[in-house]
Amino acid sequence: MTGITDTLLASTLASVDSAEAMVVESAAALGLDEDARMDLGLAIREAMVNAVAHGNAYSPEKQVRLILETRPDAVRVTIIDQGEGFDLNKVPDPTQGENLMRESGRGLLLMQAFVDEFSVKRSAAGGAEVVLVKYASDTGR
Repeated sequence: MTGITDTLLASTLASVDSAEAMVVESAAALGLDEDARMDLGLAIREAMVNAVAHGNAYSPEKQVRLILETRPDAVRVTIIDQGEGFDLNKVPDPTQGENLMRESGRGLLLMQAFVDEFSVKRSAAGGAEVVLVKYASDTGR
């Protein structure tokens, strides 16, 4: 099963739910077990919330682009917002003492923990581009 779906989503929390459902459904079709699907779903949810809330600031004029690639061995998801982008190296470490009580900052850590590959860079248009990959088995890593 191989394919690419390229979707534009509104900058709303409803889009977060839609993106998560779309990706988890594809992961199920690929044969990922329930735990792997839950992990991937949580990572997608975190990435989408960041794109909608932090990147696009809920702006009705801005959209989030979700590129879902299913391969025989993996699900690869790219989420691109229309915000300012950010430098991952400048995000405060949520595990350090002065940041432990902050209300935000854990999403990136969770994304990295729940997928097999994680990257973030500035997109060609200037926003954040987050790539998440979950393998169907340990053989792909």
